[in-house]
Amino acid sequence: MNPKATFAMAWDAVSSHKLRSGLTILGIVIGITTVVTVSSLLGGLQSSIVDFFQEFGPNSIFVSRLSGDPSGQNAPPKERKRKKILFEYAAYLKQNVHSIDNIGVSLFVIPPNGQVLTAKVPGFESDNMSVVGATASIYDITPRAIRQGRLFSEAEDRRAARVIVIGSSLADALFPAQDGIGRSAIIDGTEYTVIGVFEPAKGGFFGENGQDSQVSMPIETARLRYPQSDNFFITAKAIEGKRDDAVGEIRDGLRRLRHTPKGAPDDFSLSTPDSIIENFNKVTGMVLLVSIAISGVGLLVGGIGVMNIMLVSVTERTREIGVRKAVGARRGDIVTQFLIEAMTLSGTGGLLGVVFAILVTLLVSALVPALHTVVPPMAILVAFTVSVLIGVFFGVYPAVKASRLDPVESLRYE
Repeated sequence: MNPKATFAMAWDAVSSHKLRSGLTILGIVIGITTVVTVSSLLGGLQSSIVDFFQEFGPNSIFVSRLSGDPSGQNAPPKERKRKKILFEYAAYLKQNVHSIDNIGVSLFVIPPNGQVLTAKVPGFESDNMSVVGATASIYDITPRAIRQGRLFSEAEDRRAARVIVIGSSLADALFPAQDGIGRSAIIDGTEYTVIGVFEPAKGGFFGENGQDSQVSMPIETARLRYPQSDNFFITAKAIEGKRDDAVGEIRDGLRRLRHTPKGAPDDFSLSTPDSIIENFNKVTGMVLLVSIAISGVGLLVGGIGVMNIMLVSVTERTREIGVRKAVGARRGDIVTQFLIEAMTLSGTGGLLGVVFAILVTLLVSALVPALHTVVPPMAILVAFTVSVLIGVFFGVYPAVKASRLDPVESLRYE
């Protein structure tokens, strides 16, 4: 029997028991859908995160009291015991670290418990916002494109001018007609003049970038308005080719300033865009491994189901096997027939799993347009290959069992 006829026979055997076949491959469908969908979502999220941190530039170095989110929310309890990062550290580092080209400071304003920051203009209001004070040098170190207006100057920073530059999402919420430049806005009860609107920021977490809903003001303005805020975040720009030297010098300088005992771990967070992306990749790698382990259970269940249905098929078709052997079919022909049937069963589950994964990915992309999720072609290829191999692995025993049936006894079978 030629391969085409063998495949046709296998497909007829699978399709003649649609419900039974469907239930059998359900585990394979779930397993393949899970791993392909997770890899697609993680790929899109990773791309967004890489874009987000690459905007800061490869030579940027970040110093903060806590790791993770610069706002300090959800920080580990151990890190919360650390001493504060002082505003004066920036001047010391700029004077004593010779491997940096520029340095800037940001102040992330955290409202007291139970309070919500709001932005108001006549006719419009938004509480989806955050406030950050920054030195003018921050935007030389980590440039951001301006959609309208301009950035504040060093002179405005020194005199604590009440001027702000707002993110694109907040600007669209407060000024739908895009005429906010030069207009006043009430931010947390204080009046400021809007002098600029940022372009939408690239990347972000789950398709969202908090900078798009952020109010940026001169740091001296923020220190005057929020004297209780002390969540300073220092950003340094290393001289080209000297980032590693700058990291070492900044670490040594901070340990001296903070009187960190020799041999004790750093009581501050020091990172670069590359190190943050690397840590994120470790996390997503673990998530992917967990998803593979979970989907592996589904694939195992599906594989056992394939073996079970193939054993039932061998029993139901004992006379057919006897007839084929009586007319000259060899053991290899019988093994091939049942292996192809098992591969067809599991391969169909793999194809359905890939289709469902693509549909889920498209749905997520539609619900979260900013999260660019694409199903990796390699994931599709690997998923389908694995599903077919499951059919081969779990189909060997039933196929060999079928090939060993005695033709005389098989013809007598009722």
